[in-house]
Amino acid sequence: MSGPIADPRTERRPKLSERVVAALRSQVLSGEIAPGRKLPTENQLTETFGVSRTVIREAMATLAADGLVEPRQGAGVFVRDHPTLAFGSISLEVGNKLSQAINVLEVRMGIEIESAGLAALRRNSAQEAEIQEAFFDFERLLALEEATGKTDFAFHRAIAAATNNPFYVEVLDALGARTIPCDITSPWGTDSVLTRDYQEGLQREHLVILNAISASDPEAARDAMRAHLSASQERYRRRLRGQQADYLASAGKTRAG
Repeated sequence: MSGPIADPRTERRPKLSERVVAALRSQVLSGEIAPGRKLPTENQLTETFGVSRTVIREAMATLAADGLVEPRQGAGVFVRDHPTLAFGSISLEVGNKLSQAINVLEVRMGIEIESAGLAALRRNSAQEAEIQEAFFDFERLLALEEATGKTDFAFHRAIAAATNNPFYVEVLDALGARTIPCDITSPWGTDSVLTRDYQEGLQREHLVILNAISASDPEAARDAMRAHLSASQERYRRRLRGQQADYLASAGKTRAG
């Protein structure tokens, strides 16, 4: 007779060094730690992250292997002037065309549908709490009629982190919060997508995703994320069609004049 089936959420927990790597990678790719700058000392990092020197050294080795930092004998560890990490340049290519927004969403679908399913299987209690906190922070800002873009991104990022695979987070960090259309800093954020009705619709879609992850239902989580991102794609396509209609109407008036 076989023994009890192990809870998949407890099978793979992120190593301490992975948490350090994820935090520093995010700071480097976002520009918070600028190219050429020296990272905090080993002692400072152990204090900041509450880990041992061995953990910090392992994290530094990973970042160096990724091409993000360069150890210099006797001087410390410095951020490379031109990081070679493949994902690091993605955000530099994001412009302000709607066609690019649709392309970004297509990439996000390839990443986030599976990340939602993995999060439903692998997340631990703290990670689930982070997803819920981002969801309710979105709700709080919506009630205050404040910009919700950062919390929208935080919701998706928390799901990626709950996969316990750092590369899902890395891709989202590279794409950046500018991929969230309801953020006023997004190149695609306009009055038509910053309305309360629009954001309430997003939050309803978020709730379906959250419920599926909380229920440990990977297929429902994938379906909910697919529906959410597909709906966003369709919203962008409608805006493109609207631009075409406006152009045709304007051209018709010009010819008539």
